Amino acid sequence: MTGRIVPPDAAGIAAAVELLRAESVVAFPTETVYGLGADAFSRKAIGEVYRLKNRPSWNPLIVHVADVAAARKLAAEWPAAADRLAAAFWPGPLTLVVRRAGHLTGVGADNDTIALRIPAHDVALRLLAAVGLPLAAPSANRSESISPTTAEHVLRSLPDVPLVLDGGPSSWGIESTVLDLTTPVPTLLRPGALGLRALRDVTGAIALPATETADGVGRPSPGMSRRHYAPRAVLHLVPDVRAVDIPEKTGVLTYEGVAVPGAEILSAEPREYAADLYAALHRLDDSGVETILVQQPPESEDWLAIRDRLGRASAK
Repeated sequence: MTGRIVPPDAAGIAAAVELLRAESVVAFPTETVYGLGADAFSRKAIGEVYRLKNRPSWNPLIVHVADVAAARKLAAEWPAAADRLAAAFWPGPLTLVVRRAGHLTGVGADNDTIALRIPAHDVALRLLAAVGLPLAAPSANRSESISPTTAEHVLRSLPDVPLVLDGGPSSWGIESTVLDLTTPVPTLLRPGALGLRALRDVTGAIALPATETADGVGRPSPGMSRRHYAPRAVLHLVPDVRAVDIPEKTGVLTYEGVAVPGAEILSAEPREYAADLYAALHRLDDSGVETILVQQPPESEDWLAIRDRLGRASAK
C-alpha cells in the first residue's frame, strides 16, 4: 500500500484522527521536521512506528501533547524549571525529559523518564486537539536517514505510511533541543533548533552529558545514536571545500563566503542554514551523487546543533 498526501483541512484532519484512533500511524508536520505520529498509549501503534522506521527498540520516542496540562498528566514530577521553560518556549522546538507517571506502561524510555513537547505548528496543534491523545512522533523517515522537512520527503522514505498531512516545508528544519530535567543541573541530551543561550537565560547553567551513550544501550532521548541523519551518499566533512579536487559523482554543500562552483550554497546564518540543511541533503541525494563533501561549520555555539547533525551523518 502506498500512502497519500492530503491537505490539512477538516477532511484531512478527520481522516488522520480516524487512523490514529484505529491504532494506525499518520505523518504530520511540525515546525522542526515531519513526525510519524501514533497513539502514545497503544502498544500496537507504537510497534508500527518502530516497524516502519526500522528503528531499534532501545531508541525512545518523544511524545507530543496539546498543552502543559496534558504534559503534566504524563509526568510523575514536574519541576519548577519545567514550568519556566514551558512558559518561555512552548509551543516550540524544545523537548523536556521528566520522570514518567507511574501508571504509564510502554510510553517513554527504558528508564523511568518520558520526553515531552508541544509543537509550534498549526496543523500539529489542530491534530492533537482533534484526536485528544498524546502522540508519540519521531521523524517520519527510515532510521538513520535524513529527516523529512516536506510531505514528499516522508513518502520517499516511508511509502507505506497511510496518510501524510501536508503542512508545507518545516520552518526550523532541524529537530528540537532535548533537555533532561531529572538531573541536578538541566542536562543537554540533544542540541537542536533552540539555542543554549536562550535556554540559559531561563535555567542558568546547563550541563553536557558526561559520557557518550553506546548504541544498543537504552537512553532517555532520541538523537543520541552514533550514526543518524545520513544521506544515501557517503558524507565527508572537510575543513575547506575550496582546497579539494572534486571527483565525479560528488556533490558539495557549503555556505555563503566559502563558495565553490556548482555547490549547494546555504546561508551563513546558522538558523537559516539549519532550515535548509536536510532539504539540501535530499536534493543532493536525488541528484544521484555518490559522495557529498560538506564544508565544516564554524566552531561557535550557534552552530552546535548543525555540527552535531553533520557529525552523526558522516559517522561510519
